[in-house]
Amino acid sequence: MDIRNIAIIAHVDHGKTTLVDQLLKQSGSFRDNQHVAERAMDSNDLERERGITILAKCTSVVWKDTRINIIDTPGHADFGGEVERILSMVDGAVVLVDSAEGALPQTKFVVGKALARGLKPIVVVNKIDRGDARPDEVHNEIFDLFAALGANDEQLDFPMLYASGRQGWADTEIEGPRKDLSPLFDLILSHVPPPKVNKDAPFAMVATILENDNFLGRVLTGRVEQGTAKMNMPVHVLRPDGSVVETGRLTKLLSFRGLDRVPVEEVEAGDIVAVAGLSEATIPETIAALEVKEPLPSTPVDPPTLSMTFRLNDGPLGGREGKKVTSRQIRDRLFKETEGNIAIRVSESPESEAFEVAGRGELQLGVLIEQMRREGFELTIGRPRVLFRTNEETGEREEPFEEVLIDVDEPYSGVVVEKMALRKGIMQDMQPSGGGKVRLSFLIPSRGLIGYHGEFLTDTRGSGIMNRLFHGYQPYVGPIPGRRNGSLISSEDGATTQYSLFSLQDRGTLFVDAGEKVYVGMIIGEHSRENDLEVNPVREKKLTNIRAAGKDEALLLIPPRKMNLEQAIAYIEDDELVEVTPSAVRIRKRYLDPHERKKRERSGSVD
Repeated sequence: MDIRNIAIIAHVDHGKTTLVDQLLKQSGSFRDNQHVAERAMDSNDLERERGITILAKCTSVVWKDTRINIIDTPGHADFGGEVERILSMVDGAVVLVDSAEGALPQTKFVVGKALARGLKPIVVVNKIDRGDARPDEVHNEIFDLFAALGANDEQLDFPMLYASGRQGWADTEIEGPRKDLSPLFDLILSHVPPPKVNKDAPFAMVATILENDNFLGRVLTGRVEQGTAKMNMPVHVLRPDGSVVETGRLTKLLSFRGLDRVPVEEVEAGDIVAVAGLSEATIPETIAALEVKEPLPSTPVDPPTLSMTFRLNDGPLGGREGKKVTSRQIRDRLFKETEGNIAIRVSESPESEAFEVAGRGELQLGVLIEQMRREGFELTIGRPRVLFRTNEETGEREEPFEEVLIDVDEPYSGVVVEKMALRKGIMQDMQPSGGGKVRLSFLIPSRGLIGYHGEFLTDTRGSGIMNRLFHGYQPYVGPIPGRRNGSLISSEDGATTQYSLFSLQDRGTLFVDAGEKVYVGMIIGEHSRENDLEVNPVREKKLTNIRAAGKDEALLLIPPRKMNLEQAIAYIEDDELVEVTPSAVRIRKRYLDPHERKKRERSGSVD
């Protein structure tokens, strides 16, 4: 059977996973009576909740006797480690772009990688049924984007389709018959070349996706680059430097059929396959027949730009809400994560019972923490820090910079420009984008964006959209002002009382409600001034035997400001931590004891 391997590239929320659902349905991969969840490819709970794709998935459809392997790639730059590996498995790409929003930074990130690999993209302008669709302008934007990314003449002569993934049709003309997705299937067969592989050479493949299965153990997915793999054949695993990791047998070969993985006896070069039976092989190592001595080339991955300290939860409430609370359990879970996620690096911290976890961005590390808390872990997390480096030629200290694209209503553009300038952002471009909106482009140090997203949503009344992309390392730009307000810190253990919180409302914004457990050193609110203030949120009203003529006035509390995990991580300062448990997210001082805090302040050390 002929094979085509393609990746679907798109920005977050441009309809990529919905389109794949329709491709599966229309190719007959689902039975008529089969119940299929909406966005079937987003199988992870977090993916469904957030509406984003985090992990790359592979699926397969058959159209006109040709097997089309489709890989649904993450659209967010924080998960770029997934994207780079995936592109090494495919021979073509479908670039999906929203008909109103046009080409956005994450599209640029993945398309740039795809063009550099020589892939010839097919462009699909999706959501053409939107009222604010502007297909002709989007077409020009994509051409300009490809040209700016160094596309060759063949890549610039891209075929284009107009589609509605939700309604399940694609056409070469905007006013076409809008019947089904046949034009897209046919274009994939005619435009994407079959894999260039050597079927006669000994078997070899590069591991590009790693999963752990309860029954099969380590499952490694990749494209067979050469030869044929058979059940139980002996293989060895080679590192990129040519050294041998292990020798074993392929106890299971799994091929993709629709959304399922089906056991097969044999797979040929060009097909995408999952193998089991190896205990140490990982990404991006070569799994090959014993006679193969040289590893296949593998894609280098961009380095992490941000790190956080994951610590044991040593607070007074530690161990009450989670099942996995020891540093050994945290360590094992973090190192297990690095096996399948090569964009994350874990190292032992100089601090006892703590680990430094480096990744691509706040979202990627936030997703890891969220997964761990759902698995029953308790942790405390330190403030995110960017990873600096020294330029070998000039000896200058350099820091990561990001390209930020902001769409905002015109009245709010002034405050956004002002805040970005305070955070050392340099405006690259400003132009109207229609409908009373302005599109702003900035180059800004990654440090400047830590903690800004919540402030940005407040400043733009929730109407602004911010997209960011790793740009590269540039010279250090000096200190950036952080949070201006101090904290309200609990001076007592216990449960908060309405009486006490009512009297504290004038001091600032509260983070807790009446009846919540608090402890000494826990941050219960933001002070209205710059300094930290210790307060007693558990004080009860003194009762007397003298009755007042009138009843006590009802104590009305302003609803507290509740933070989710990402907001809390972005909010904290260097001397603060986020306590994460399966049932709560709290903010606390690193040193709970007030005397210890004062001593550290005097010595100028928070570590």
